[in-house]
Amino acid sequence: MQRKEWILKPPVPLEVVDGLEVDLSIPRSLCTLLAQRGVSTFEEARRFFRPSYDHTHNPMLMKNMGAAVQSINDAINKGEKIMVYGDYDVDGTTAVAMMFSFLNNMHDQVIYYIPDRYKEGYGISIESIDFANQQAVDLVIALDCGIKAIDQINYAQSKRIDYIICDHHLPGVEIPNAIVLNPKQIDCPYPFKELSGAGVGFKLIQAVCAENNFPVEQAYEYLDLLAISIGADMVPLVEENRVLAQYGMEKINTAPTLGIQAILKQANIDRTVNMRDIGFSIGPRINAAGRIAHASKAVELLITTCSETAKKGSENVSSHNTERKILDAETTKEALAILVSDDTHQNKKSTVVFHDHWPKGVLGIVCNKLQENYYRPTIVLTKNGEVYTGSARSVKGYHLYNALQACSDVLESFGGHAFAAGLTVRPEHLNSFIKKFEIVVANSIQNHHLIPTVDVDITLPLNEINSRFFNLLNQFEPFGVDNEQPVFTCSAVKALPGVRVVGKDHLKMDLVDTENPTVRISAIAFNQIQHFEHISKGSPFQICYSLEVNEWKGKKTLQANIRDIKVI
Repeated sequence: MQRKEWILKPPVPLEVVDGLEVDLSIPRSLCTLLAQRGVSTFEEARRFFRPSYDHTHNPMLMKNMGAAVQSINDAINKGEKIMVYGDYDVDGTTAVAMMFSFLNNMHDQVIYYIPDRYKEGYGISIESIDFANQQAVDLVIALDCGIKAIDQINYAQSKRIDYIICDHHLPGVEIPNAIVLNPKQIDCPYPFKELSGAGVGFKLIQAVCAENNFPVEQAYEYLDLLAISIGADMVPLVEENRVLAQYGMEKINTAPTLGIQAILKQANIDRTVNMRDIGFSIGPRINAAGRIAHASKAVELLITTCSETAKKGSENVSSHNTERKILDAETTKEALAILVSDDTHQNKKSTVVFHDHWPKGVLGIVCNKLQENYYRPTIVLTKNGEVYTGSARSVKGYHLYNALQACSDVLESFGGHAFAAGLTVRPEHLNSFIKKFEIVVANSIQNHHLIPTVDVDITLPLNEINSRFFNLLNQFEPFGVDNEQPVFTCSAVKALPGVRVVGKDHLKMDLVDTENPTVRISAIAFNQIQHFEHISKGSPFQICYSLEVNEWKGKKTLQANIRDIKVI
């Protein structure tokens, strides 16, 4: 694991901070955090702290939305069969659960279909089109996929099956011959471009409600599912996503669906749920169904209105998640062994590793772990039928999708974002792809991209922290991409006697500032066992940290989560 570089965010205009301090009457450090997030006036602060439905956009602004609503209305009025289709990840399954539940309440000819991760792979599969044809489906609503399904849509049209594609991935040069809803289309006037796949589906639900004069509450009923998609798919938590996530988190904490209730119980979450819970507890359980069994099991859980079905379904996905953890640990160990034995790897700018028999369902997780370990653009592949398929992850500041596009002549297919992608390559092109990908990355990546960093918001001495400060800081939630949990640095702290090791590699301690030891704060330092000897002696050190609530047996305490340590 490489040593991390601490990067303090650039200073913000002092006059903005001064103005916010006067207008808001809150600590200056919090005003700086607001300014870093683009907030410069009282009104902007009000919108940030008090998200409102008024801050969302009219769904009819999205290109083709009118045609999509008309297509759904026509299908319902004619008694035609509709199939809701979606990807097997959290974004896809929550989107399918949302759309199916909505349509099923107004039409009795609705089914859903999730492709098999192993047999069909990502995107709109030919098998699903054949299934739709067998079921006499007239209209398919595809969610979180389809933007590159040119051939598949042409095949579907030969079967007289119409498609509405609700996607948020980057489009290619050619767009499928379908009704396409995607704010990232070049000529789409929709103001916010960073919706999740379920977010695009939600805007379609909103539009159907508006055009048919349904109560807006019919759409808001699915905000808990939408919040899970936003958190798990790591779309930017700004602007419209922030509003939708805020209301969705409120629903999760007050009136979640039976399926989500059951997942929370299985995960032993009996407190206020936050975005971290979605990322580390709820999302992985939903994802595990598609990784280990079939993602349709996740949809069954999310749409059920039966408490017993929800209980059994949540037990199943939790069991799958346990199995997934074992598989990804084994696969990661094997992948690391391959890379350690490769003498050429340490001099490369990229990491590509493959094996014929790795479980496809854990490749994304393994890819994340390898990226964290070596910190370079990383690809993990396994044999899937006649091809190799897998996941790719980038490093901060490097556009992975563009690198894959430069290798498109030796790829069967690829898709994704700047930071994460999926790809397929034929065996005869595998070595050529690995070589070309390394050349592309080596010629385009900057050295600073290969150094892991901790982005620090501000310097915050421990003696500035009190309950009012922390309560105000909590109002910056929900945290996520582009609204990350604030990270602070403190130049010199020391641990009080009683530092202890918890778990395998973690340290628990009480901290004070060496220069002004008036405030004592409990702290946890994950994976920092190497610093135990220095810290336990009471020697000074620097920290990067965030603030959180540690809740144990009903007792809540303020805790510093130490992100990194530098010995002085």
